[in-house]
Amino acid sequence: MRHRILIPTDFSKNAWHAIKYALELYKHEYCNFYILNVFSASNNIIDSLLNLGPGSELYETAKLESENGLAKVLNMIAFTNYDNQKHHFETISSFNNVVEAIKNSVDEKNINLIIMGTKGKTGSRKIMYGSTAINVMEKVRNCPVIVVPEKAAIKLPKEIVFPTNYKTTLKQEDLRHLIYIAKNCKASIEILHISEKEGLDTKQLSNKKLLHVSFNGVNNAFHKLSTMDIATAINCFAESRGSDMVAFINKKHIFFGSILTHPLVKKLGYNSKIPILVMHDSQN
Repeated sequence: MRHRILIPTDFSKNAWHAIKYALELYKHEYCNFYILNVFSASNNIIDSLLNLGPGSELYETAKLESENGLAKVLNMIAFTNYDNQKHHFETISSFNNVVEAIKNSVDEKNINLIIMGTKGKTGSRKIMYGSTAINVMEKVRNCPVIVVPEKAAIKLPKEIVFPTNYKTTLKQEDLRHLIYIAKNCKASIEILHISEKEGLDTKQLSNKKLLHVSFNGVNNAFHKLSTMDIATAINCFAESRGSDMVAFINKKHIFFGSILTHPLVKKLGYNSKIPILVMHDSQN
């Protein structure tokens, strides 16, 4: 199997760190890496798209800067003495809105996974996840995404935390990227249930059993934490154990948007060092 992985970059330090993380995470796998830079001809993307098209001086200047930046990224990879014959690289320079450019690339290149930094050049040190990362996690629903903090260790994960309330019936297909990474990295999956009440109802018990079956063949264990804010609980659990990744299903709700509208991801902490794998359930 040859993986097709999209890595958006704005040429920031965090974006470069995400590239290094991707290369390490899939170092044993055959991969096509598509490195995407989205450019505009002015600071106002709407003005750029409406008024500045191919052939204009501002457009051609911005395009050249984007292409030169992507060439520099490939050179930086080469300069690290990177020589993995299983990996192939292709660059994409796109004049578009970032999220739309990522959606288009996912469709056109049949992308299996997106790996990106948590924030770009303009990211505040007090904000863990920038608006672009949040929008990609929420709006690109046909492809999982791994967001990589700038301080994340460049290593294969050995323990992955999977928070769940057992309220959603998940198919093995919904979890296949998590299962693949766990098997490929020989990592354990720690299923974490956070609840303010004792016991599970009939549906939750059924879904818990289904998870146990889905994770067959992967080291896994079930855990429970009570009466604690969800984001705080995840942070405390992962940090106390030295976990290497947090993975969850971003279920879209009909009336209230996605789970990310709740401050779960935003509250995971601006000093977090743990990458997050965001997947989507097949029911939406």
